[in-house]
Amino acid sequence: MEKLWYQKPADEWEEALPLGNGRLGAMVFGQIQKEQIQVNEESIWYGKRRERINPDAKENLPKIREYIRNGQIQKAQKLMSLAMTGCPYGERMYQTLGEISIEMDLPEEKIEKDADSAINTTYYRELDLSKAVCHVQHTCEKIECKTMKIERTYFISHPDDCMIVHMKASGGQLSFVAKLDCDKYFDSVGKCDDHTIFLSGNLGKDAPEFAMCLRAKVVGGSVKTIGQSLLVEKADEVILYFGADSSFHYSEEEVKEWADPQQKLVEKLIAHLDLVMEKDYEKVLMAHIQDYQSLYNRVSFQLKEEKSIEALATDERLLRVKDGGEDIGLSKLLFDYGRYLLISCSRPGTLPANLQGIWNKEFRPAWDSKYTININTEMNYWPAESCALSECHQPLFDHLERMRNHGRKVAREMYGCRGFVAHHNTDIYADCAPQDNCMSSTFWVMGAAWLCTHLWTHYAYTKDQDFLLKAYPIMAEAALFFLDYMEEKNGDLVTNPSSSPENTYIMPNGESGCVCIGSAMDMEILRDLFTECCEAAKILKEKINTCVIPSVTNVSLLQGQIEEALKKIPPIRIDSTGRIMEWMEEYEEKELGHRHMSHLYALYPSDQISVDHTPELAEAAKKTLKMRLSHGGGHTGWSRAWIINFYAKLRDAESAAENIRLMLTNSTYPNLFDRHPPFQIDGNFGVTAAIAQMLVQSGENEIILLPSLPRQWADGSVKGLRVVGNASVDLAWKDGKLVEFAIYADSEYNGTLVYGKKKSLIYIEKGKSIQVNGQLEQKK
Repeated sequence: MEKLWYQKPADEWEEALPLGNGRLGAMVFGQIQKEQIQVNEESIWYGKRRERINPDAKENLPKIREYIRNGQIQKAQKLMSLAMTGCPYGERMYQTLGEISIEMDLPEEKIEKDADSAINTTYYRELDLSKAVCHVQHTCEKIECKTMKIERTYFISHPDDCMIVHMKASGGQLSFVAKLDCDKYFDSVGKCDDHTIFLSGNLGKDAPEFAMCLRAKVVGGSVKTIGQSLLVEKADEVILYFGADSSFHYSEEEVKEWADPQQKLVEKLIAHLDLVMEKDYEKVLMAHIQDYQSLYNRVSFQLKEEKSIEALATDERLLRVKDGGEDIGLSKLLFDYGRYLLISCSRPGTLPANLQGIWNKEFRPAWDSKYTININTEMNYWPAESCALSECHQPLFDHLERMRNHGRKVAREMYGCRGFVAHHNTDIYADCAPQDNCMSSTFWVMGAAWLCTHLWTHYAYTKDQDFLLKAYPIMAEAALFFLDYMEEKNGDLVTNPSSSPENTYIMPNGESGCVCIGSAMDMEILRDLFTECCEAAKILKEKINTCVIPSVTNVSLLQGQIEEALKKIPPIRIDSTGRIMEWMEEYEEKELGHRHMSHLYALYPSDQISVDHTPELAEAAKKTLKMRLSHGGGHTGWSRAWIINFYAKLRDAESAAENIRLMLTNSTYPNLFDRHPPFQIDGNFGVTAAIAQMLVQSGENEIILLPSLPRQWADGSVKGLRVVGNASVDLAWKDGKLVEFAIYADSEYNGTLVYGKKKSLIYIEKGKSIQVNGQLEQKK
């Protein structure tokens, strides 16, 4: 089953169903009397671009570093809170666009006043993940005992870049009033013509302007506008077309030429919607489905489910699991849902997925719904490559490229360094200065470095050398910052100031501290970044000298410096208790069950710790994980998703499955959104990546089949998962044993295939495959 379905309308936002095309988002409540559709547009961020670099940072940096070297952590942190924070502290925040309301005129119906919140056996609401279409249908019993059936279909088309709501009635006619709303945060609202209403506003002084429009086309009956409302009367069928836009998407020069930017946006929206309205509805729907399925259908995951459980509504299934029931079908549904959400909120040419993807109901959301780049944004894109959604990764790369300009300025003016740097947050304007004034997170300088590892991941899965040639200068420029920033300690190169997001340690004198020298996570990320720069240079050879990196005249010389720095990165260390050390000193943790497990970055998403290649470190990682969990770790949804990935990499299938169950019971809303709380989308993407890891893992020249298959998933199959090396894998298993598999190579593949304790060397020519079903044979 590839759908979420319910027998009642949504009462809360976390029960509504999400739609999106990358740029536009909507949450469909499916209410009977007064339908509510909360809407989003990717560029609705409050405020204009601004400069926040603290002018006193560089001057005070040497003193801060000296305090940390001398163990005077409190003095260092006090000065950092003054001299190193952004001015002002905060970046911009993502906001809701507003709401569409549709109030039905059903005067003769036997309908309870609270019908929208009561269970109605004639009511059905679903989100079809295979088509990215939401359906609502219900019947209305009239006084004269006639039945009126109302059906509504909702989707947001990527090809036609708008939302469409199709409504039809049998046994009666449709009459309703539709409105647009944005609380009090808009400038104008009204009618454009006899079938169109609009709402427009601005996002602050000198900030982008925005507008949205709703148009109606009817079959039978009539449509007109009165005031700011759209009225439909006695129609057999209605199609609503919704569009939204902002001046963020246009150049400053173009916007300056507009006499009235809001009016211009409305005109552009109407012109666009006119083109869509001229098309046949069924053809628009089919174009949407075909476009979506071109991505979604690349991967298929099947588990043998009980039909009796499939017959239950999604919210009932969740309650059943919370009561102790087993439901392997929900694991499959989480996997498919994560792929659906990534396609719906991250398409080429759009902004990347933020803390809530694209779905946000608030004007002041938690953590501003920004891009938190000390785990959350990265987690959003963990399933992109393995789940065959490489295109959906592109918005993150585009944003990273935009971050370079500001990141260079931050590096130069705050730290006196070349290259570019970002801290633990960024926003729509690619701001790279420190965010907030929180010792455990604000002053972390690894944001750009971690994001750059995604560039290499994309290359590793696709083997696209043209992409790598564009990515290398970004990676090398991020590495350049650390060549200037790091200092030597006992022969090692380390970061100072450093921190381990977002944890706190206790020093021997009893004082708490966050900032430090050379946290484990810093060193692990830099080992990846420097190694990936070296590997990219080997592949590109003399082509690296064609790359343009500001302040660098000889790229080969820079690459040589990166190679030398890599040799001085301190190794991952194990403490006296057998756990991975989080800091260079063996400190006690203040919060033993902390949600961040930053020092296990080396286990996942990195491959620096593995069961086969570093067994001692893998054992230490197990102990680290066990300690965190025994003290309440995993209490946030995204943290639980990270834990599932850890167990998948450690090949502990039952613990991975148990943590999926815990995620469903403790960290999942009725609409399957990840519950931090509040909603954050990273957990949805993290668990999707983890399920893929449980089925297939890959590294350079290695593919591991069914590394973490839990006993509950005894029979199943998966098709289309991607692996490092530009290949895909199909698998089928029965009674927990692999019965057939196929590997399709889009590039020449030469590596090791692992299943259980069996290892074999394989070679596949480009464009060919190996397929195994009882015996080995190579096919074209």
